[in-house]
Amino acid sequence: MTQPRRLLCDNGCEPDSLPAPAAVEEFLRANPAFLADRPDLYRHLAPPRRVHGERIADHMAAMLTAERRRLRGLESEMDAALTAGRANQGLTIRVRLAVLALMRCPDPVEAVQQELPALLGVESCGLLAERPDRRGIGKLPLGTIARLLPGGREALVRAHPTDRELLHQEAAGLVVRDALARVPVWTGEAVLLVLGTRDPAALPARHVTATLAFLGRAVAAALAR
Repeated sequence: MTQPRRLLCDNGCEPDSLPAPAAVEEFLRANPAFLADRPDLYRHLAPPRRVHGERIADHMAAMLTAERRRLRGLESEMDAALTAGRANQGLTIRVRLAVLALMRCPDPVEAVQQELPALLGVESCGLLAERPDRRGIGKLPLGTIARLLPGGREALVRAHPTDRELLHQEAAGLVVRDALARVPVWTGEAVLLVLGTRDPAALPARHVTATLAFLGRAVAAALAR
């Protein structure tokens, strides 16, 4: 094979040691499937003019197909990002409404159980504690919150909920996704805010933990009144 020689880059960059055109041609003739096996390379090739028959037309078609495939992938990624962004924004707005409800309601436990499900667009919403200190807060076995929120995590969304009967009680059969948020009450006791939904879109899986943690802190502030 012909030895490499120095060529100048088209964009004016420093010259690199590149194979001579004859060497490239020789390699491609010896490996006719090289480009077909690597369609991404077509994105970096200048398209030929359609003047030399079907072989050139097929080459152009391959380049167009590779580019269209890349664009479809980008469009899918953008659609997914936009959908996730809209869902996250929707949850943020609903949480703000829930906080307003907590501020005006004289009984925050009742507000969590009765008003927040409709405001948040979920099937169930409740408060649970390992040492409940007021009426309406359900009881959990000791160590449950540390197990469900390990490492001091403030909130999480679970696509595959466990302990559904324990956490969601009569709504357990409806829940396909849930969210857990720590409620940092002033007494230091472990309290858990639990949301359950049958619609996964109501509780997006990404970029919402800060919003849910804020809701947990708002519930704690309401309980401290």
